[in-house]
Amino acid sequence: MTDPFPSLRCQHLNAILVSFVVLATFVTLCSTQCFIIPNQNSGSNECKDLDGITHPLNSQWKTENCEECSCSQNGINCCSLIAIPVEYDTEKCKKVFNKETCSYTVVERDNPENPCAVSQWVL
Repeated sequence: MTDPFPSLRCQHLNAILVSFVVLATFVTLCSTQCFIIPNQNSGSNECKDLDGITHPLNSQWKTENCEECSCSQNGINCCSLIAIPVEYDTEKCKKVFNKETCSYTVVERDNPENPCAVSQWVL
């Protein structure tokens, strides 16, 4: 039995293929590091973090590990705030982390007073 609409089927498959390529591109570009701690007490008005500290429902806070967290009925959702430089001259330059600002700077190895250009950062 022959397909009565071969060109329509080909267009449909091409559209699906393009959709997967676009989705894969966004997943690659949006690689934010997040994690969830499920709420053990679903009826509770608070969440307990991994250090045993309780947080009120619908609250937000920043951790010592440079993560932004929030408490909801489902639990705690935390995401890293650190943008990591990935496209720079690694032979001439080095990345330096500042824990107080949760940020990297990229400076020349031989003269740390001079910043280096960074063309891409990843969360």
